[in-house]
Amino acid sequence: MSQPACSAPLPDYQNLLEQASLRWGIEAEFWDIWGQRHVPSGDVRKSILRSLGVPCDSAEDLRQALQDLDTREWTRICPPVRVVSVQHPFAWPVRMKVEHAHAELDLSAQDEAGRINWTSVQLSQAPETARRRIGETDYIQKEIEWPFLCQPGYYEVTARIVGEPDASTKLIVAPEKAWVPPALGAAGRTTGVAVSLYGVRSNRNWGCGDFTDLHALLHWLKEDLHGGFLSLNPLHAIENRQPYNISPYLPNSALFRNPLYIDVEAVPEFSVSRAARAAREKSAAAIAALRETPYVEYESVWEIKRFFLLLLFREFLRHPEDERARRFRRFVQAQGDRLQRFATYSALSAWIHRRDPNVWIWQQWPAAYQNPDSPEVAGFRQQHARQILFHKYLQWVADEQLEAAQHKARELDLPTGLYHDLALATDKCGADLWSYRQYYVTGCRVGSPPDGFAPEGQDWAFPPPNTVKHRDDGYQLFIDTIRANSRHGGALRIDHVMRLFRLYWIPDGSDARQGAYVQDFYEDLLGILALESVRGKFFVVGEDLGTVSDNVRRALERYGVLSYKVFYFEKDPSGRFRRPEEYARQALVSSTTHDLPTLAGFWTGRDIEARKAAGLLSSGEGYARQHAERAMDKQRMLDVLHESGLLPAWFPRDAGGVPELTGELHNAIIGFLVQTPSMVMVLNQEDLTKETEQQNLPASTWQYPNWRRKMKYTVEELRTGKAPQDCAAMFRNWLAKTHR
Repeated sequence: MSQPACSAPLPDYQNLLEQASLRWGIEAEFWDIWGQRHVPSGDVRKSILRSLGVPCDSAEDLRQALQDLDTREWTRICPPVRVVSVQHPFAWPVRMKVEHAHAELDLSAQDEAGRINWTSVQLSQAPETARRRIGETDYIQKEIEWPFLCQPGYYEVTARIVGEPDASTKLIVAPEKAWVPPALGAAGRTTGVAVSLYGVRSNRNWGCGDFTDLHALLHWLKEDLHGGFLSLNPLHAIENRQPYNISPYLPNSALFRNPLYIDVEAVPEFSVSRAARAAREKSAAAIAALRETPYVEYESVWEIKRFFLLLLFREFLRHPEDERARRFRRFVQAQGDRLQRFATYSALSAWIHRRDPNVWIWQQWPAAYQNPDSPEVAGFRQQHARQILFHKYLQWVADEQLEAAQHKARELDLPTGLYHDLALATDKCGADLWSYRQYYVTGCRVGSPPDGFAPEGQDWAFPPPNTVKHRDDGYQLFIDTIRANSRHGGALRIDHVMRLFRLYWIPDGSDARQGAYVQDFYEDLLGILALESVRGKFFVVGEDLGTVSDNVRRALERYGVLSYKVFYFEKDPSGRFRRPEEYARQALVSSTTHDLPTLAGFWTGRDIEARKAAGLLSSGEGYARQHAERAMDKQRMLDVLHESGLLPAWFPRDAGGVPELTGELHNAIIGFLVQTPSMVMVLNQEDLTKETEQQNLPASTWQYPNWRRKMKYTVEELRTGKAPQDCAAMFRNWLAKTHR
């Protein structure tokens, strides 16, 4: 990476660089999975600071940046946001010029219902806790005992001291822990099945799983499996363009849902639209063909669904005063500016692409349209209001249908019902970046340092969050994202939960070996997550796979966030697989994930062969080593299953004599997972039906049918017994036997 020319750094410069790195959250060191210490280079730290808008070409630049930061922090009476645990009293820091140290502080707190509490505090009685000189002015910090009794929630606090600028603070009072269903108290446990909604096959959908398919799956889960919840892939809005814009883990927007999942024929307007019903008859063959394709054809499915949804939208507009229209207006009002921006982006993207088919991303748009707050975008909103309204309609219909699915779960007495997933990444070319650019950093990407899985490290190619901007705004974007993704569900999985603590930043122009960890305000974020969890009555699972420090695990446990345990990775330091009773209680245990081989694929090495076929693994030493390591893991797995008494005595003890996932071995692995004391267990649908192909092959795009693989059986076959029933019966029997 090229750097501005400058004289040789002086010790003063190095000292200031270290201070600035610390103040802006850049960790001074990190340890890799092999126990080796890494210290980010000065160039890496400078690149990250520049991406955060911190000048650092000289000692004077850094000195000024630090002074400006002190000025922003010390010239406010109170910080822009405070997140506290529900307790009374708690300390409230107040900053002021020294000459006001004996002044009177007027303090008011307004709750979400608009009620205001007010009091006056004599600062002369408050203890001093810090001092700072800013330029020629001395400032002092005092701490008062918070005077109001506050229940968990959000408050607007106003602080006034004569002679100081008024300050407003968002006070967030969080419960001590996230919500846990009463049924999971004491030794309670629950079990679910994970499905990829896009890949659900049925005799009625249009070539892609939809929200109505969830009703049939919930019946199957309850009546045939006796499970407790249905785990879904992220339902985020994506572009639905193959192969680069179909990953549910790289959303166009994490605030809104993919309208591809709408069941067109279940929309009320379909039954009254003659045009839609006539078009349905003419499209029967095309829809049937999409239903029969071996993989999901995103673009074709969306093209035909969009045509029909436009017809339904036109029908909807013909009835502006009926109850549905009133419900729609309430939805639009509740979603506010977030929906307005997303719908504007969606309509604008389609309009520009129609004018120039070579333009695919907003960075290629005319400059005036790249700014969501420009006069040109405002003009577009006026001129194309109906197209924008169409995208709001799509989100409303999707929300209605997902709500109906969760309602069906409640009718079936499934207390958790739907288990949702929140992706880590955000597409740098998507709606969220266009709408909220100030909350993301340019000049760096998120990834991970070298480890055993990726010796060169991983570059995930999406921008990191601007933690300071999020904090200054009272974390509202984070709050709204949690609410959007937990709505109509009883559980929320946080992909790569370590994001709440820190992310690995890679400066542009560098590879994944040259990066540093940048911290976030994890106590604040965990407190907000706990508050939203209690309010929305959903439990939280933090995907904490990989290298995770002890302080992360302790914090997650303290806030009641369930850890994530995958069978393949649960080993002790010697490499031995842990026995069922050794699994953590506050955890979710899983057979696999979307990025890992299925049980059948693991046992046959199908994932290794898939990587080789995709060109991600040569046929040389690495290929042989992976097969050798897999053979050792299979043997260790077989050992623990025998030790746990889950395999019959006659079953081979040498893994080399078991070339595939037999019925006995499958039964033993499921029994192993079910017997763990972990609160939650989830079994991937592919592992229930013993499929060999995984949903996603990491590091591949066009080389593998990622995010497109359909279920082996239709939901009708699963429910009517046409699919093999031995696996379902085995699963059901284990649940009954273990009272899970």
